[in-house]
Amino acid sequence: MAQKGRSGRRPTAPRGAAGQRGASQRAAPARRARPAAEQASAPEAPRAFRLGAVPGATPGKWIDRWRERLPHVTLELVPLDVATQRAAILSGDVDAALIRLPLDAADLHVIRLYDETAVVVASSDSALTAADELDPDDLAGEILIVPRDDVLGPLDLPGTEPPRFDAPETTADAIATVAAGVGIVVVPMSLARLHHRRDVESRPLRGAPVSTVALAWHADRTTPDVDAFVGIVRGRTSNSSR
Repeated sequence: MAQKGRSGRRPTAPRGAAGQRGASQRAAPARRARPAAEQASAPEAPRAFRLGAVPGATPGKWIDRWRERLPHVTLELVPLDVATQRAAILSGDVDAALIRLPLDAADLHVIRLYDETAVVVASSDSALTAADELDPDDLAGEILIVPRDDVLGPLDLPGTEPPRFDAPETTADAIATVAAGVGIVVVPMSLARLHHRRDVESRPLRGAPVSTVALAWHADRTTPDVDAFVGIVRGRTSNSSR
């Protein structure tokens, strides 16, 4: 039987290799947990977010905010035609897109963003430029050119005449024809600015239909990046909850 010391208590184990091993074993769990914590705080891997945009859409301010909040995610701006905007979203060519309505919303999420006023584009020496705004009646007798990529649809402009030549392929072609002194074209204001020339001028047209720009994405692909862009266009701050 082990003998007790004079105090009646068993002697304590000496501080040595055994004590150090015990301390090392007790500290081991903390060391094993450290890599997991480091992994949780690791920066996200670089990636890209592809944003489609139809002619005239102006995402500049949203792109600036995106770069401030998600500098590790490159935003790639992809030009789209209105005629193929839906197909580009469904095929996955873009993660989301700024599109023009109307649009078949099946399998899509769509958020209306803003409406654009329609303007009349005429030659700089046209009598129409004398007014600050135009009424439909002011266009009586004018040749109304409608390009094949028109986004406004049929216009109720009685008194206008169709051209005796084939419709131009693009809005840019139509405005070039107007610049030569032939006819007028009615387009959303952003397209008039996009294709501005020194030899044409534009005036707002009262009562004309508006063109609505919207944000759309595939209903089955609401990724964190898509949700982040939706938050930006809706004005959520970086600290806002959904």
